[in-house]
Formats: sequence, C-alpha cells, structure tokens
Amino acid sequence: MSTTWVMVANASQAKLFSLTRAHERLQLVKELVHPESREKTSNLVSDRSGSRNGTGHGTLTQATDPKHHEAELFAQEVTRELDQGLEKKAYDQLILVASAPFVGLLNNHLPGQVRSVLSETIDKDYTRLSATELTAHLRSRVVS
Repeated sequence: MSTTWVMVANASQAKLFSLTRAHERLQLVKELVHPESREKTSNLVSDRSGSRNGTGHGTLTQATDPKHHEAELFAQEVTRELDQGLEKKAYDQLILVASAPFVGLLNNHLPGQVRSVLSETIDKDYTRLSATELTAHLRSRVVS
C-alpha cells in the first residue's frame, strides 16, 4: 500500500502526517518542537564578550545570526526524521509544506534519497491547522 508523508513545518515546530488509501484524512505521526527558534536573539547569545586581544579590548565576531543558526539546527532535525522514515520504508511519497524561508533551509538539508520521493513543496505555514483542516487544504495534492 502506498503511503504519503506530509511534513508541515516552520522554524519552531513541525508536524508529520501520514496518509494511506485506508484513511480518508491525514493521521498525525509525530510532532517536533524547537522552542529555541522562538527565543529573542538576546537570549540566544552569551553575555560574555568574545576573545581578548592584546590591548585588553574584547572582540566579538558572530559568524551567523543566532536565530538563523537555531532554524538551521531544527531543519537538520526535521530532515533527519524524514531520512530515518524513508530508511524504514515508512513512506513512498513526501509532500513538504513549510513557511518561508524555512522551506529553503529544509530543501538545503534534504538527503538525495528523500529528495527523490519529494512530490511537491508548498511554501505556506500550515502548522496551526488541524489534521482535518490540513486535509481540506491539501485534498487535491494528496492523492495516494
């Protein structure tokens, strides 16, 4: 039986749904949360100054924006979940629904084998929708 996974995500939460011919609506498989992505930038950075140079003045060099860094970490976690599911043959087809710019981060981290079963990418934040509402929004796209 063919199974479609629908990953609905933004930078702080992701919901993984499954759809098979036996079910008329999406079934929640797993929910992932990353509260650090919702933190204020000031809470994500250390209060300590950077390295000290010989003059006694601190220099702080920030390679990446802390909010972006947290979103990257969560994108990696989400794509690992998709990769593990595919390895276990839990799904045959994937639909990715994610907010901008998080959808780009997910696409950047998708392994090749997961990308090969990706049937559609939708640039929307549907994380607050129930399974019933999501099924209605995706009805034409989620055909097993």
